Amino acid sequence: MTTSLDRARFRIKAHPLALDAALAAAVLVCMVVGSFADPRGENGVSWAVRRPELLSLVLMTLGAAALVLRRRAPRTVLAVTGTVSVLECVTGDPRAPVAMSAVIALYTVAATTDRPTTWRLGLTTMTVLTGAAMLGGTLPWYAQENLAIFAWTGMAAAGGDAVRSRRAFVRAMQERAERAERTREEEARRRVAEERLRIARDLHDVVAHHIALVNVQAGVAAHVMDKRPDQAKEALAHVREAGRSALNELRATVGLLRQSDDPEAPTEPAPGLHRLDELVGTFRSAGLHVEVARADQGTTLPAAVDLAAFRIVQEALTNVQKHAGGQARAEVSVVRVGPNVEITVLDDGAGGGQDPATGGGHGLLGMRERVTAIGGTLTTGPRYGGGFRVHAILPLHTRTSTRTTDNSNSNSTRAPGDAA
Repeated sequence: MTTSLDRARFRIKAHPLALDAALAAAVLVCMVVGSFADPRGENGVSWAVRRPELLSLVLMTLGAAALVLRRRAPRTVLAVTGTVSVLECVTGDPRAPVAMSAVIALYTVAATTDRPTTWRLGLTTMTVLTGAAMLGGTLPWYAQENLAIFAWTGMAAAGGDAVRSRRAFVRAMQERAERAERTREEEARRRVAEERLRIARDLHDVVAHHIALVNVQAGVAAHVMDKRPDQAKEALAHVREAGRSALNELRATVGLLRQSDDPEAPTEPAPGLHRLDELVGTFRSAGLHVEVARADQGTTLPAAVDLAAFRIVQEALTNVQKHAGGQARAEVSVVRVGPNVEITVLDDGAGGGQDPATGGGHGLLGMRERVTAIGGTLTTGPRYGGGFRVHAILPLHTRTSTRTTDNSNSNSTRAPGDAA
């Protein structure tokens, strides 16, 4: 909540020229009042009242008037106030406190410039004013008034430099806080984008796989409905099973989007290679001949790698089902090679299709993104003699450095398409 003091401070900062004019008037009053006091009384230690000379009053007025522009031209104001102070030190008898305006100007310069400039101008001002007071004035060189000029100018330079340093520190802290806030916001946006992309890939894989199976089985049922009703019923049963599986996986994926007060999301584990036989069985039931070879017994995959491996096989077989032709044969191999697991899906089909890079669907693109996200390598492209090959090397331990390669021929020949 803003207090009255804060509001007053804001109003003052909004009108810096008025503040400087008020400061100049206050300094003029102090100098004029000080010029009537004579520390050298009859007994040497008492204070007396004297009348300042006209030249001293003019110099005090000029020095105070220059302070009005101290923010706009601090060095010029310092030169003007320093000049009138030197004139007063040489001509004033007794001396008026004109040097007060030079002290304020020196403080302003030190607070608005860098440290080397402060040292240079501060030492110059102290030397010139103190030298003029000691050598050109009517007082002895060791008089307290001369030493006071040296002390006040030194304190002004030091005080202005301290204020400048504090302002720079506060500004740096504010910039650091703002930068940290921007970094947090960017990190939050990045994570949201990554999660959105991951969910989109999952939805694509689930829908593409099951809809492709439903389409094939529905076509079979329609073809044999009249002549072989038993086979049509079997195909429709496969359609129902594929639809149920699609709904379950969609429910699990969409459950990630629930709010904290929504009903609890399904706790079924994410699919992985432990469900490879079940996945291959759905394709076999749709009429696709699939052979599986595994040499990864006893290998435990991280959850992200396990899910990526499952989705890669699912997407590759779905593309074979859609684009490689009804008589195509597919081979799936899962092999542990050192610190990696290699997934290979081959087919001998000759159907047409499109690569996502040329404007098709998102199947191969989704596989690349999955592999890249866990630091693996993906190679796709046509096989010599016909068919298509999908080969993924997935690390058993994910890392931050990622690399994705793609066979250059995949842009010119059919990919075992994209499911969508």
